Amino acid sequence: MNQLKSDYKFCESIIKKQSKSFHYAFSNLNTQDRNAVYAIYAFCRMADDAVDNAETHAEKVQHLDQLYKNLNSFQNNNIPDHPVWRALADVKNKYDISFDMMFKQLDGQKMDIDFKQPETLKDLENYSGYVAGSVGVLLLPIICDGKIDMRVSSALDLGVAMQYTNVLRDIGEDIAKLDRVYLPKDWMADYQITKADLADSNITPSFINLWEKLAHEAEKKYDAFLNEIVHYKPQAQLGLLLAVLIYREILDEVRRNKYDCLAKRQAVSALRKSRIKMDAEKMLESMRVGNFYG
Repeated sequence: MNQLKSDYKFCESIIKKQSKSFHYAFSNLNTQDRNAVYAIYAFCRMADDAVDNAETHAEKVQHLDQLYKNLNSFQNNNIPDHPVWRALADVKNKYDISFDMMFKQLDGQKMDIDFKQPETLKDLENYSGYVAGSVGVLLLPIICDGKIDMRVSSALDLGVAMQYTNVLRDIGEDIAKLDRVYLPKDWMADYQITKADLADSNITPSFINLWEKLAHEAEKKYDAFLNEIVHYKPQAQLGLLLAVLIYREILDEVRRNKYDCLAKRQAVSALRKSRIKMDAEKMLESMRVGNFYG
């Protein structure tokens, strides 16, 4: 196996370990596009881990500062000697990747170093645009067909919807492992829910109503994005639709498990993903027919 293939395998191993849903969704792309997606994901995971896996504040700052330096070097064609950067160099040669979005991803992780709970939904949306919306825009040159500038806003919104879903899925885990609450502070006050309530896994009617309020915001963005899928590369459309539907299914999985996202993390089963794929194929056929004749 040559070096580049090995580097891409390294990137794939990261997405397989960290996000089975994304790996499953994008495994339908052709080899070049698939590898590029894996490399972008690996970069974003590397940025996230630089902060979340560090034990002290000083380590978080040091790790992220190093990533900023590496990204600056990378932008100037001085490729850091690491599998992810080497894979990204190949991606950069084949696609018009946005350096602004790569820096935006790091800026989003920087927000977590001196974390402050979002005061409002607008604050959460802004944060989500940095850490997740940036990912959607980074993927556009790989999976979008045609006028990329027209897809930026919807790609950002899809990333925000997915981050909202992460927040709703990981409430308990974020408190236990990171001592963070991403739910808007003003909403928690409105529903009279405290951080201690969340830490004690109190699934009350008020908590459910608060959870559903943010879930509704995510689902509105998912619904809006469905109209965008026909504008992506034909070979990417199924994978993209799968990503949307599987991520949206996480919300229904939490509902089916009586909103128990405080004591454990919910996931979509392999069987359910297979059924979603069949549904997605039918939906995509209808979308294409509607777009062609509409």
